Amino acid sequence: MTDIGIAVRELNGHSICLCREGEFLTDDGRGISPMMRFIAVGRVLAGFSAADIIVGKAAAMLFAKAGIVRVHGRVMSVSGRAYLESCGIPCTYDVLTEKIMNRQGTDICPMEKTVADIDDFEEGYKALKTRLEELRSGSAEDRKQTRTGNEKIQ
Repeated sequence: MTDIGIAVRELNGHSICLCREGEFLTDDGRGISPMMRFIAVGRVLAGFSAADIIVGKAAAMLFAKAGIVRVHGRVMSVSGRAYLESCGIPCTYDVLTEKIMNRQGTDICPMEKTVADIDDFEEGYKALKTRLEELRSGSAEDRKQTRTGNEKIQ
C-alpha cells in the first residue's frame, strides 16, 4: 500500500494522519493545530504524505512548508487545492468545497481569512502563528469562535 493509502486508512478516528515509508503519525487536534505543533517543535516531515479531515489554504500552506509530498482531504477547499497544485503537491479529496467556514457557519474560517492574500508559505506560517496567538489571548468570544481553526464546510 502507498503512503497516502496508509494515511487515508489510518485517518479514521483522527483529525490528521501523516505517513512515510510505512511509519505513520496521527493527531486528534482541531483545525491546523496539529501541523502548527509539528512545525513548532521541529518535527521533520519532509517526504510524508498527509490525510486530513479538512484542507483549506491555511493547511495547504503548512503542508508545503513541512515538505509534505502528497495530500488527501476528506473535504478540500478550492483555494487549498489550488495552493497545493501551485506547489507541485499532488492532492485528492472526497468533497471539494468553495470555502471553509467557521464553527458557527457564519463567516469564513479565520485561518483562511488570515492567508487569503498570502502566497508564500513562510509568510503564511508567520501570519497564522500571529493570528492564533491573538485569538488565544483575545476575547472569550474569539476563542469560542475559532478554537485554533476548527472549521465547518459550506
